[in-house]
Amino acid sequence: MSQEITQAVERLAKPILDELEMELVDVEYKKEGSNWFLRLFIDHPNGMGLDECSLVSERVSEVLDKEDPIEGFYYLEVSSPGAERPLKKPADFENAVGKKVYVKTYEPIEVEKKFKAHSPSMKRVN
Repeated sequence: MSQEITQAVERLAKPILDELEMELVDVEYKKEGSNWFLRLFIDHPNGMGLDECSLVSERVSEVLDKEDPIEGFYYLEVSSPGAERPLKKPADFENAVGKKVYVKTYEPIEVEKKFKAHSPSMKRVN
């Protein structure tokens, strides 16, 4: 269910962000305690501020209210991904070349699950 909702929200939010020349980095829909949260992580080459996040929140909220892809009550949060931006798309990986990245694995690699890397080498984080 969460995947269908995030895909629907991506489809609805993308035209708004394209118009504002912003990037939709990630969409997250999850339950925390008894509340559901819909989080949009957005970015812009010139950086993000509170005004930009508020504008996107207002515009996306209008579309979500009209299209109503989510049943029930949820909190909408719009923010920048910050320094811990996930690398999900091929362009994200290309932009990270030569920069320091932190990697967490699901399964341990030689007993470690956290690494920091700087192209081309990688070392363990303790």
